[in-house]
Amino acid sequence: MTPAAITILALGMSVDAFAAALSRGATGQRVRVTEALRTGAVFGAVEMATPVIGWSAGLLAAGRIAEFDHWVAFVLLGLVGGHILLSALRRAPDAPAPARSGWMLLAIAFGTSIDAMAVGVSLAVLDVNIWLVAPAIGLATFIMATGGMLTGRLLSSRIGRVAELVAGVALIGLGTSILLQHLGG
Repeated sequence: MTPAAITILALGMSVDAFAAALSRGATGQRVRVTEALRTGAVFGAVEMATPVIGWSAGLLAAGRIAEFDHWVAFVLLGLVGGHILLSALRRAPDAPAPARSGWMLLAIAFGTSIDAMAVGVSLAVLDVNIWLVAPAIGLATFIMATGGMLTGRLLSSRIGRVAELVAGVALIGLGTSILLQHLGG
């Protein structure tokens, strides 16, 4: 996987955390830097772990699907990207921001990282080095979630919806690129 593809994947996987953190920051309450860093750390750690879990499961199945692995990657990334697009389109722009409790933060972090587990399966069947990709996803998510918290009150939660739309399109594009690359030679 090229550095550009890793970057696109990491940013695509972190945008849902950005949107959630932006929403949390837009509650109107004063956001402290320590709270933003804690939010970023929780989102980043969870988002880094889930593709490794998916990758581990994918390794078990990789030998059996080597002939059509590019189709698996295409379908999984397409479904994840489509899910992100649909959730952004269905959510009301003025939906209330979630509460700021620690348990709620962890639940939101896991909820936004489920797609990273499916991507991890794709990475296993494509024989991608997960030890490069997972930290990139975690770091991008840490930066995006921290920044989302800090800028949430200034930009409002509406920009999170646009960011999710862009992330969905980027993931679908990445899956299409993988498919075309494998079909073309």
